[in-house]
Amino acid sequence: MIKFSDVLKEKNFFCFWLGQVISQFGDRLNQMALIALAYQRLGGSAFGLAKVMSFTIIPSFILSPIAGVFVDRWNRKYTMVATDIIRAVLVLLIPLFLMDSDSLVPVYIVVFLVFSTSCFFLPSKFSIIPELVSKEKLLIANSLTNTTMMLAAVLGVGIGGVLIEAVGAKGGFYIDAFTFLLSAILLCCVVEKNKQVCKKVDAEEISRVIRKSVFGDIKDGLKYVVAHPYIRFIFVTVFLLMSAAGALYIVGIVFIQQAFHSITKDLGFLSVFIGIGFVLGALLCGRYGNKISKVRIIFLSLISSGIAIGVFALCLKRYPSLALAAVLAVFMGISSGPIFISSNTLIHEVIKSEMRGRIFSSLGIVMNLGFLISMFIASKLSEFSNPLWVILAVSGGLIFYGFYGLLTFNIKR
Repeated sequence: MIKFSDVLKEKNFFCFWLGQVISQFGDRLNQMALIALAYQRLGGSAFGLAKVMSFTIIPSFILSPIAGVFVDRWNRKYTMVATDIIRAVLVLLIPLFLMDSDSLVPVYIVVFLVFSTSCFFLPSKFSIIPELVSKEKLLIANSLTNTTMMLAAVLGVGIGGVLIEAVGAKGGFYIDAFTFLLSAILLCCVVEKNKQVCKKVDAEEISRVIRKSVFGDIKDGLKYVVAHPYIRFIFVTVFLLMSAAGALYIVGIVFIQQAFHSITKDLGFLSVFIGIGFVLGALLCGRYGNKISKVRIIFLSLISSGIAIGVFALCLKRYPSLALAAVLAVFMGISSGPIFISSNTLIHEVIKSEMRGRIFSSLGIVMNLGFLISMFIASKLSEFSNPLWVILAVSGGLIFYGFYGLLTFNIKR
C-alpha cells in the first residue's frame, strides 16, 4: 500500500508540496495583515473592512473562466513561478509605498491585482500534480495536497493572527511577500515529466470561452435548478448559508475585536477552533450520515448552527472568556460542517454526470454572490446598530429556515 511518505520521497512532488504549504500559509497571513491594515486606517469600521475584503472575492467572478483558457495552454510550472513572483512584488508595494498614503484606493487596486493573479495560479496548481507523480500515486498525492493545504490555511490564520499582532500589518506584508518568493524558488526545482508546449491564445477564443463558460453555464444551470426541486433546495440553502457567512465574516471580526480588545490575535485563535470543529463535523457526518436523510441533516445542522452562533455572541458579550469562546467556536464548526458535505453528496446523487460541472460552477457563483452581497449589507447595518444585533438576526434566520424546512419540505428520499 502506498503511504504519504512514499509520495514525499518524490523530489518533484516534495518541492511542489512544500512550496504550496508555505504559499497557503502566506495567503492567510496576507488576510490577517489586510484586517490589521483596515483596523489601523479605518478604526474598526465593518463597512471599511468589507470594502477591502471585497477586492479579494471580485476577481474570481471576472477572471476565473478566462484564466482556465491560458492555464491549459501555458507551461504550468512557469505560470506558477511567474504568478508567485508577481504576487510577491505586488504585496511588497503595500508596505513600501502605499500604507502611509492618504487614500486606500491604491491598496484596493493592489489587492485586486494580487487575487486576480491567484486566479491563474490555483488552476495551474491543481493541474500540474499528474505531471509530478506516477498514476498509482496520484490519489494519495491529491489527498496529501488537499489535507495539508487545509491544515496550512487553518494554522496560517491562527499563527498569522498572533504574528500580525506582534509585527504589525507592515511586517505581515513583508513576510507574505517572502513566502511567495520561497514558493517560487521551490517550484523552480520541479522537473515535469512531460514538459508542456505553450500555445497561442487569441481574443476570439477568449470571447468564446467567456460566452460558453460563464453565460452558458449560468443559463443551463439555472434551467436545471428551476426544474429540479432538490437542487433548487440546495441552491437556496447554500445561498442563505453563504449570505450568513458573509454577514458574520465582517461583523463577527469587529465583534471579536471589540470583545477582546485585540486586532488579529484572538481572531486567528478562534478561527483555528472553528476549523477544528468543521473537520470534526465533516468526520461525524461521514461516519453516521448514511443513517439519516441528507435533507434532514442539512435542516438540523442549520438549526444547530443558528443556536451555536447566537449562544457564542451572547456569551461573549456577557463573559468575554477566550476559553469559553474556543469551546463555542468548535461547536459552531461541528454544526456547519455537515451542511456542505450533505449538499455536495445530494448533488452527486440526483444530478446526471454530464450536468455536474455546470451545476457546481453555478453553485460557486451563487455562493460568492451571497457572501459578497450580505457582507456589504451587514457591514452597513453594523454602522448604525450594535454588531451583536446583526449576529443575532443571522442566528435567528438560520434557526427559522431550519425549522421551516423540517416542517414543510418533503424529506422522504
